[in-house]
Amino acid sequence: MLRRLTVFSLGCVPLVAMAVPVSLSHRQVTRIDAGVRAIMQRTGTPSAVIEIAQHGQVLYRHAYGLRDRRKQRPATVDSYYEIGSITKQFTAAAVLQLQEAGKLHLDDKLSDYLPNAPHASEVTLRQLLSHTSGLPDYLDAIDKAGAIGKRASFDTLMSYVAGKPLDFAPGSHWSYTNTGYAMAGRVIEVVSHESYRHYVQTHLLDRAGMTHTYTVADEGTLPNMAIGYQRKDGRIVPAPTIADSVGWAAGFLVSTVGDLEKWNVALRGGRIVTPADYALMSRSVRVGQGDAGYGLGLFVGKLDGQPRIGHTGGSLGFTTASEYFPRQALLVIAFTNFVDNPEPGETITTAIFEDLDPTIAAAAMRPAKGENAAITRKLKAFFPHMQAGDTNSPLLAARLGKKMKMGLAKRLAGEFKGYGQPTAFIYKGEHMQAGMTFHDYVIRFGPGSLLKFGIALDRDGKITALLQG
Repeated sequence: MLRRLTVFSLGCVPLVAMAVPVSLSHRQVTRIDAGVRAIMQRTGTPSAVIEIAQHGQVLYRHAYGLRDRRKQRPATVDSYYEIGSITKQFTAAAVLQLQEAGKLHLDDKLSDYLPNAPHASEVTLRQLLSHTSGLPDYLDAIDKAGAIGKRASFDTLMSYVAGKPLDFAPGSHWSYTNTGYAMAGRVIEVVSHESYRHYVQTHLLDRAGMTHTYTVADEGTLPNMAIGYQRKDGRIVPAPTIADSVGWAAGFLVSTVGDLEKWNVALRGGRIVTPADYALMSRSVRVGQGDAGYGLGLFVGKLDGQPRIGHTGGSLGFTTASEYFPRQALLVIAFTNFVDNPEPGETITTAIFEDLDPTIAAAAMRPAKGENAAITRKLKAFFPHMQAGDTNSPLLAARLGKKMKMGLAKRLAGEFKGYGQPTAFIYKGEHMQAGMTFHDYVIRFGPGSLLKFGIALDRDGKITALLQG
């Protein structure tokens, strides 16, 4: 599946400047390599390829492990990986190009271009690209139907959400959905009179100088293509491939770390869209709850208090991440051929960022003022029960306990068991949401593995609500 992330605000953490030299020291390289290998070993990831660049200059590029376990073929820095939802920033950039050409406007209704699409008269193009449309996710339905590997037309994709209500009023909330990007891909075709694939090649890839980017339909012809893997019945096995016409404008590109670095340079440098439109892509939208943590095709947030702009990608056998840190002018890319939770791709980029300058991670480990030690102890006691799928924790309020018994406990266990044993709970302040006071934490696990997590308590001190990001 193309991965979805949930974002919520944390209390402030110290802002620390990072100075990265034009080349990495031996100590930094040793630390980075050790961290990547530790993550691969912990998760079972067969291979990873990383690239670190600053001011457009590559500082380090390296490959680890096997891109093909059965044939014992090692990964190389030029290996191809599915990049999943990183494709979304290409789709968003294409729509902005068409707006710059005067052929559409972000605030146009979808019905102006696709009058027969589900909820077309209710949502705008901007809402499609910012995940604020409220549209249900077509990929969830296709996955349940067992058809994710079968070719499908756009009308077939839309049939999976036709007749379903919106999850919320457009613009009022944020919720990650691939449907908006499939619709945007079709809008690009209608407005440009080109196929989506041709438009991406001609107006995006060629302009960025990307000569090693293809689609999942091309995988059989790529000599250095990685095999995607997943965990099934406790074993690591090859994963199926999403059909190119199913992932499509939401996530069907295949690339190398070097080509994706070219894209980042071109996008930030004004060669794809204007600087004003890149600023629009990388500026978080506002919704009813506040800052959504997402712009147009890009997540916008912070890591250890440092601004971070980028996207992760998850397909059926791959997890990838491309993260740009504007304060340091630093780009960190990680490709992996394994699906796990937490995602190995993002875990690796996080570990690399912290390994480049450990003072940033050390500063982020400092708790915010006002920590209530009793509440922290409560979270520490509850979290292992949640990872184990316990439905009878005495720490829970009655309403949340009931939800746990109705299936929430099983879902949360599936999501968090893979994180392993926590190594630290760092208090980050509190905030109000839905009339409740949430106590916010960052829970750390192994290298690069951290989780933003919040709990709210009722008057009796029982846990009544959870937030995770």
